Amino acid sequence: MTTKRKQGETHLVEWKESWRDEYLRWLCGFANADGGTLIIGMSDKGEPVGARDADRLLVDLPNKIRDTLGLVVPVRSVTKKGKSLVKIDVAPSLPPISYKGEYHVRSGSTKQQLTGNALSTFLLRKFGRTWDGSPVPHVTVKNLSAEAFKRFKAHARDSDRMPPGSLTASRAELIERLRLTETGMLKRAALLLFHADPERWVTGAWVKIGMFRGGADLAFHDEVHGDLFTQMDKTLELLHTKYMVAWISYRGVARRETFPVPRDALREALLNALIHKDYSSGNPIQIRVETDSLSIFNSGPLPPSWTVETLLGKHSSQPHNPDIASTFFRTGLIEAWGRGYERIAESCREQGTPEPTVESDGNGVRIQWAWVNPASDADRIRARVEGRVQVTDQVAGQVAGQVAGQVAGQIERLLAVMVAEMPRDEMQVALGLTGRANFTVQYLKPALDAGLIEMTIPDKPNSRLQKYRITAAGKTYLATKKGPR
Repeated sequence: MTTKRKQGETHLVEWKESWRDEYLRWLCGFANADGGTLIIGMSDKGEPVGARDADRLLVDLPNKIRDTLGLVVPVRSVTKKGKSLVKIDVAPSLPPISYKGEYHVRSGSTKQQLTGNALSTFLLRKFGRTWDGSPVPHVTVKNLSAEAFKRFKAHARDSDRMPPGSLTASRAELIERLRLTETGMLKRAALLLFHADPERWVTGAWVKIGMFRGGADLAFHDEVHGDLFTQMDKTLELLHTKYMVAWISYRGVARRETFPVPRDALREALLNALIHKDYSSGNPIQIRVETDSLSIFNSGPLPPSWTVETLLGKHSSQPHNPDIASTFFRTGLIEAWGRGYERIAESCREQGTPEPTVESDGNGVRIQWAWVNPASDADRIRARVEGRVQVTDQVAGQVAGQVAGQVAGQIERLLAVMVAEMPRDEMQVALGLTGRANFTVQYLKPALDAGLIEMTIPDKPNSRLQKYRITAAGKTYLATKKGPR
């Protein structure tokens, strides 16, 4: 008791000053989670105030709990600082427990009523079933994608996690060995993992990527469809080739490219989203990229009684979709030891990138990185480019391609064609570019942010008469590129 009071209420302990019948919902929540204790006669601050009519409660509550919840629980009297308290201990229940048709669960130090997809998932798990393990009629192995099997085998070949001969077996045998059938039918997991168009059965089984300017304006976007292995590979490829700009640095004469989010960390975060997503939600995985951040959101609550702190700390593996997780484990892409976020943090520390923030609102999980340059000398380069100190040949040689944290190849090309004040259309024509969004993100905005070009009408950035001209800093920077090496 003393330890509990010092620590405050937890997911296993709830205090109430007096009894109300509505607290049967709290007992229901304990039974549907990890169990717990409700103590009557304690204030919210953990001070004993005494339970009114304690003797009557000891007689009435066992019967009321049995008749309403179907639970037989110990109800006993304890004394603390001379005050009589009533303590109700609830064990976790294997079958689901309802309160007048409502299902409640203890999550952290709060009680939540389950509805919709969360209730469906809860009931499936209580009966030893999972959403991804449910069978789907009228589809066979012949309907699955040869390309998906090829991708799976390519990943699994070096993992040494498949029984001998599995990768050379027929597709039907491989599906059986992966435990992806039920009563002779393919499970939902099999369709998500190996069908070219799983959206025929699972709405929202795809990935949405968007590039945003100014927090709200969508510059461009992509959709990634197909089996989960294709979604993983193509999403990572798009993020590295289209959405994220690598910072260029030099070690001696060796050129190095460093992405704002470490490759291993990004892959782990995407795998977490694909594996733990609540596919019954109908929502795609959403990846939002801005000039200073990247976030990944996937629908689905944390396991019962889990908090974000549980997720980030040491914990056992509790995949939302165990059949999908098991198949990814066979590829060697995940460990299945609950170390996903630990591996993300390790990858960030190795590169010198700040660890991401993680949020959960009960409907889904969002992981977000700040856009940071781990090369560490972007500010020094910006200062030199803007003329606060002299731009030297040494800087141009060592950081060729890096201006204020951006790849300078595009910026250098832009400066080279700016012979006078020019509207953006003429600038694009001079560069041979047709994509307006690509020109803005890769050329125009970086040059403006670095102070190398400027607007002729800065007070009206969207004016139809707007033009751009090279600044003194831009001319100085361009001269260092054209000068002797």
